[in-house]
Amino acid sequence: MTEMTKQLRAFSFGGGVQSVACLVLAAQGRIDFDVFLFANVGDDSEDPRTLDYFRQHAAPYAAAHGIQLEELHRTRRDGSQETLWGRLTKEGSRSLPIPVRMSNGAPGTRSCTADFKIRVVGKRLKQLGASADTPAVVGVGISVDEIQRANARRCEPYEQITYPLLDLGIRRTDCHRIIQSAGLPVPPKSACFFCPFHRPEAWREMRRTTPELFAKSCQLESVLNERRAVLGKDPVYLTRFGKPLDRAIPDGWDTLPFDEWDETALCDSGRCFT
Repeated sequence: MTEMTKQLRAFSFGGGVQSVACLVLAAQGRIDFDVFLFANVGDDSEDPRTLDYFRQHAAPYAAAHGIQLEELHRTRRDGSQETLWGRLTKEGSRSLPIPVRMSNGAPGTRSCTADFKIRVVGKRLKQLGASADTPAVVGVGISVDEIQRANARRCEPYEQITYPLLDLGIRRTDCHRIIQSAGLPVPPKSACFFCPFHRPEAWREMRRTTPELFAKSCQLESVLNERRAVLGKDPVYLTRFGKPLDRAIPDGWDTLPFDEWDETALCDSGRCFT
């Protein structure tokens, strides 16, 4: 490949532990990417802690080490931004793009990752020259302990996926040490605050530490089910326990429902929870 057609190397930055570890590895020269791309699904949708970390720690660290780290948003044709929360709560909307659980416990379909992560990053990759003829090498922050997620990852025509943490044999616990060795705090797990892939322990922690976000998640579940009731459809839930979130995740020290569901086995794109 000539210099004129040099292959773009971009990292899909999720905002969590693995992605920040890769940012540090890039600063150390251990991995090589031209640009890190963070698709923000909305300031009203991402966990506020993730956005705080990105702006207070990740972005300044990248700038200090000469790394190009871009924050991207989904935009409409008129140039305005669309957020995932906005799509879900839009008056009259029938859209259900998040992976809710149906009343029988089965997972619903989802388009949130494709619409608000993959296509947003893809649009920027194409602007930077990626195409089916000259695909970009796209790094994804999946670590050795989550290798099953890499096995399920689908490539888009304009990209060639690579897993730098797998290549280096790095586990999630190693990522913590890498981040701390750079003088950075360890970031929280990245995801939308209302993501149905949260485990019960994460919902309990949210109810205890950020009750306003837990209340908003309950509100979202209610809005979705009010619309479904009008359409004569069964209710959906943000957990798999077949009841509203505020009852599925009890307050206080009540025992949480038993759950062996591994969200990383379902959220297999590597765009979230990394």
